[in-house]
Amino acid sequence: MKRLFVLGMALMVVLGLILPAGAADKNEPLILTMFSGDINPDDTGFEDPIAKKITEATGVKLKIEYPVGEYEQKVTLMIASGEYPDLIFHKNAGPFVEAGAFIDLTPYIEEYGENIKKLYGPYLNRLRYSIDDPSIYYLGCFGVGSKVWDVSGVQLQHAVVKELGYPKMETVQDLENAIKAYIEKYPTINGQPTIGLSLLADDWRFLITVTNQAAFATGAPDDGEWYVDPETYEAVLHHTRPEEREYFRWLNHMNDIGLLDPESFVQKYDQYLAKIASGRVLALTDARWQYEQAEQALRQQGMFERTYGSYPIVLDERFRRMDLQDPGYSAGWGIGITVDCKDPVAAFKFLDWMASDEAQILNNWGIEGVNYVVIDGKRVIPPEEMNRRLNDPNYRRETGVGLYVYPFPQRGDGILDPTGNTYTVTTPDYIKERYSDIEKEVLAAYGAEMWMDLFPQQDELPIKPWGAAWQIPTPEDPKYQMAWQRIQDIIRRRIPEAILASPDQFDAIYDKMLQEIEDAGLEYVTTEFNKLLQNRLKHWGIIE
Repeated sequence: MKRLFVLGMALMVVLGLILPAGAADKNEPLILTMFSGDINPDDTGFEDPIAKKITEATGVKLKIEYPVGEYEQKVTLMIASGEYPDLIFHKNAGPFVEAGAFIDLTPYIEEYGENIKKLYGPYLNRLRYSIDDPSIYYLGCFGVGSKVWDVSGVQLQHAVVKELGYPKMETVQDLENAIKAYIEKYPTINGQPTIGLSLLADDWRFLITVTNQAAFATGAPDDGEWYVDPETYEAVLHHTRPEEREYFRWLNHMNDIGLLDPESFVQKYDQYLAKIASGRVLALTDARWQYEQAEQALRQQGMFERTYGSYPIVLDERFRRMDLQDPGYSAGWGIGITVDCKDPVAAFKFLDWMASDEAQILNNWGIEGVNYVVIDGKRVIPPEEMNRRLNDPNYRRETGVGLYVYPFPQRGDGILDPTGNTYTVTTPDYIKERYSDIEKEVLAAYGAEMWMDLFPQQDELPIKPWGAAWQIPTPEDPKYQMAWQRIQDIIRRRIPEAILASPDQFDAIYDKMLQEIEDAGLEYVTTEFNKLLQNRLKHWGIIE
């Protein structure tokens, strides 16, 4: 019945028979419910200044629900119930598409999607679900056409490299040497024991600071749990690569000599952030967005020397970092309108407005005259506002600036609007303005103006033909899902065990992990994933 309803609604849209959104009552906003696959710690209940401006412009107020516990579990329960909110931000469209949860947005885009067409441009075709199903079920949530200037790499405190005379910082051995030398000189910081390298294994964050890093340090780009051979386009589970075993062996060694935080595999995210904010964690292997809140707390305390530089650390000289590689546009995650949406046209018009120039500027820059000013045609953030934006961890929550960029349709960094200003604030000038005095001093010592200068440059690296493999929707086949879950459970159990074991036990544990994931169905899931990868390459016209 839901599918018939959707087809009927789509036909009415094409025929223009549905009244404009908000026609019933202009005084009361339309409340749209939304499930977000990612938790937003700065959520305000859509009551912050930016949210109110959005409601003023669209007549829509969002009521956003977040997963409690595992995202996948919430999705499973939602689909089992057959009841959906108006909007869903997903991180894997497969379950929702197979359950018939999303409406096809194609006729809405044709009728009402002027801003959507403009924003996605040549990548609009990549929003189509597959070769077999060309429907557009959701709008991609990552920046379209984004330039990469801001890198995470591997993080090391400015105090460390300054104290040691700015040593070479290219391999894990260089990192280890620096951590070891600094701890020997400063066994405590602010009255607490100095920590060398801290990891985070809390839920899915295990992927970010533990397993993904093995791929990055051995010359692989971010393809999630997969490594795709750039010559053959064949994917393998990246943990099975022999070079990654050696990265984990190095972590085992770091633990053995007391340079790895012993709480790495038991601490929760808030404990990890608090530890970083204390200033006593010398090094991280993390993404900036994950530790940024703790670094802001360090800035707020005036502990700029305890904030971090970003270094292109690799396992050894055979490898080079791929952080600046352009993945193209994958459109793998995004926001869809569900079959239970109370007003699909209003919901779509809301999303289309979020793709507009007005919305992009509002969400990225804030309110003119409050969060920025225009001087000689150029948007400028006043010094006091900039200081709050960079150093106050409560800035987003209090102002709403930046809260509604992700996971909504968004322009990429570096793209110019019709006034000649960038849609986003992230530009080389903004990034440099963010740097503290000690950060500029450290960069100058390494002969760089920005951290990206230390990394292999984008023009040296080919554009990834397959986009980001971690955004490829996986099949809902129970056999695949069960095998994949078993494999993930084994990896999350065995890799920490191998890292924390005595060095003479490392290989036995790692070999056991490889055998266990083979027995759990690795060959099957690899074959199935490669089918999906090949379909994407065909869908995008990369291969025939």
